[in-house]
Amino acid sequence: MDGRGPALVIACALGIEQFALRSGGRHGAPDGYTLLRTGMGPRAAERAVGRALADPRLQGAAVLATGFCAGLAPGMHPGDLVVAEETRDPRGTTPCTGTGLLAEAVARAVPGRTVHTGPLTGSDHVVRGPERARLRASGAVAVDMESAATLRTAAGTGPGPAWTAGSRPVAAVRVIVDAPEHELVRIGTVRGGISAFRVLRAVLPAFFDWHRSLLLPRR
Repeated sequence: MDGRGPALVIACALGIEQFALRSGGRHGAPDGYTLLRTGMGPRAAERAVGRALADPRLQGAAVLATGFCAGLAPGMHPGDLVVAEETRDPRGTTPCTGTGLLAEAVARAVPGRTVHTGPLTGSDHVVRGPERARLRASGAVAVDMESAATLRTAAGTGPGPAWTAGSRPVAAVRVIVDAPEHELVRIGTVRGGISAFRVLRAVLPAFFDWHRSLLLPRR
């Protein structure tokens, strides 16, 4: 970048997620902030993230996956948040960067909302019924279709010179729209009165705080 720090890519899958994040504004955004809509599913996420990070301007970018997800634990509610400690899919596990600091920033951004931390697992389809219990038994707290593919692709793409220690920083924050006692009938329900849209819009500043926290020790 231009000497003021590496960029930040925030990746989401759906148009409604992109709209929520855009309506959250750019106040506090770092130079080189990119909002990337990947499309739905792990293959679309892999392609979109790979193409984006091939751009020399994003060579050293941190990557954060966000959007909506399904909660796996009893007692979760729409509008709760999940900050991943790691993402998992059949192709492996990707550790997340700065989970504790990110969870604190998320809690500040949306006071009163419950923030869950733990493994976030990936799926190539919408999870229903007994499958939810099986994934919960694996230790995962939530499931979505893109985060694992997004972070795995980002972590496997060389970070370049911008991050002088370790690999590219990656993270995932998801807003629950579907939970064991609140199963979503169809994704269009999100467009109704559900609170997840407002939560996703409100949490955006926490993502910028996370990015700044990564830069401070390196200045």
